[in-house]
Amino acid sequence: VRARERGVDQFPDIGMARMHGQLVAVFHRAADGVDVGKIQARRHALDILFQADVRDVDPREVLADLEQRRVESAQQPFNEYVAVLVNGVSDKRDEIDERISMASIGWDLDRMPGVDRNALRIGVWELLWGSGVPGEVAISEAVGTVEELSTDESPAFVNGVLSSVMASRT
Repeated sequence: VRARERGVDQFPDIGMARMHGQLVAVFHRAADGVDVGKIQARRHALDILFQADVRDVDPREVLADLEQRRVESAQQPFNEYVAVLVNGVSDKRDEIDERISMASIGWDLDRMPGVDRNALRIGVWELLWGSGVPGEVAISEAVGTVEELSTDESPAFVNGVLSSVMASRT
């Protein structure tokens, strides 16, 4: 609130977030070389994959429904990378799930938290088929997402699984 009083809302690269219970200004502009659009697209894709998982429907149906709602409510369409991720994960899902299962010894996909499972799917797709996405970025983004949205154990688990997939991709 104080940040808004000082005019922070006048700058498009600054938003508000809670950190340790305090409202703080957050810069949305990422460091050089980081594509903020892809970061947001990954989050939207995760939301779509998670919804599809919970509803037991094809993620492409969820994407189409959400896109239609955005058009009807005059919102901006999703970044095209959202569709790339959703379609890529959907097309390669069996192969992706097999890779996750091989790398997560002792863990059934069904036992994993839904956020972890779908963040892993996005990460594996980016590691194996995502052109122009460095492996370290794919892993870092997945770990950051589960750190924010899942259990305390999730970041280390996701990091280990994706690092194993990355090491075995050659």
